[in-house]
Amino acid sequence: MAVARLRFYAELNDYLPVQLRQHEIAAPFTTPCPVRHLIETWGVPHTEIELILIDGTSVDFEAHVQDGDRISIYPVFESVDVTQLVRLRPRPLREPRFLADAQLGRLARYLRLLGFDTRYENAIDDRELVRHARDEHRIILSRDLGLMMRREVTHGCHIRTDDPIAQLVQVIRRCDLTHMTAPFTRCMECNGGIDSIDKAQVAAELPARTSAAFDAFWRCRDCRRIYWKGSHYQRLEQFVSAVLQQAGVEEESGRGPC
Repeated sequence: MAVARLRFYAELNDYLPVQLRQHEIAAPFTTPCPVRHLIETWGVPHTEIELILIDGTSVDFEAHVQDGDRISIYPVFESVDVTQLVRLRPRPLREPRFLADAQLGRLARYLRLLGFDTRYENAIDDRELVRHARDEHRIILSRDLGLMMRREVTHGCHIRTDDPIAQLVQVIRRCDLTHMTAPFTRCMECNGGIDSIDKAQVAAELPARTSAAFDAFWRCRDCRRIYWKGSHYQRLEQFVSAVLQQAGVEEESGRGPC
C-alpha cells in the first residue's frame, strides 16, 4: 500500500485527534487517490482549505497522490499573499450571500441583522440545499461535517460551535465581512430588503402609542413587516457594536473568502 505524509496547518488541526495535531501524519492510501479524498479521510472538510502543496507545488483537489508524496494543507489566509498560487475553488464570492441549514436559524437572523442576504432552510435535504447554494451563488453555513465534505460544495463555512454569537463572530472573521456590514437594511424575519416609508402610509397599522412616539418608519419589501427605532432597536444597535468589536479584536485568526 502507498503512503503519503500529510501536514495540516493552523486551525485545520482542530479536526484531528489531539495526538496528531501539529505533526506530520503517515497516511496509507490505495491508488488512484485524489488528494481531496485523502485529506477528508482525516476529517478535514475541503471547504476549510485554501491551499494544498504536494512536494512544494500547488495543486487542486483532484490531483492524484503518489507514494511518498509530502502534502501540506493550509486554511484560508489573512496576511499571506497566495494570489500567484492555484486556488482550490472557482472564485471567491466577494458579494457574500449565505444559505444556513436547519441548525442555524439564530445565526441566519443575526447575519440578516448585519445586512447580509441569508436564506434559511430547515425542511430540505442536503442535495436540494447544495443545489440552491450552487444556483444562487451562496455560501453554505452548516454544522454538518458530512455536508461540508460533499464534492459539489464549492463555497462553505463549517460552523464549529453551538453558541449563535460565537457562530456569528466566526463567519465575520472567516469570510472577511467586517467592512461589508450594512446593519438594519434587511428583515430579520424573512430576509427581505427594508425601505424607509412615510408615516402616513402605515399609520393605520401602528399601535396608538407607537404612532404617537415615532415619526420614522421602515417596511420590509417582502413580508411587509414595519420597523421603527424603539427600545428594541437600541438593544440591537448595542449588540451589533459588541459583535463587530469582538470580531475585530480577534481578527488575527485566518480569514478570507469562503
